[in-house]
Amino acid sequence: QVQLVESGGGLVQTGGSLRLSCTASGDVDSGAIMRYWRQFPDKQREMVARITKEGLTNYAESVKGRFTFSRDNAKMTVTLEMNDLKVEDTGIYYCNYLATGSSYWGPGTQVTVSS
Repeated sequence: QVQLVESGGGLVQTGGSLRLSCTASGDVDSGAIMRYWRQFPDKQREMVARITKEGLTNYAESVKGRFTFSRDNAKMTVTLEMNDLKVEDTGIYYCNYLATGSSYWGPGTQVTVSS
């Protein structure tokens, strides 16, 4: 079993910044890919970013240049720095741990961007 503890999120005005963090513990595979997904108010989902053990990242087109995803393998913690936030970034953000044969999700954290 793997447990994911998320922190960060909250309410910010357009153009502001927020930081999300997620720490994996338990039976952790250090080679796991970590991802952040988000669910919009209309329930649509989008993968925001992913990062490999080596630090290779991929981002949704909608967040490129604004979000930065990083990883501390020693602490098994990932951090999503979100800058220049827009109203359309509002949603519930979920941390996702993905290893061979297993996938775990964090409880989600609300991000609300007001105009």
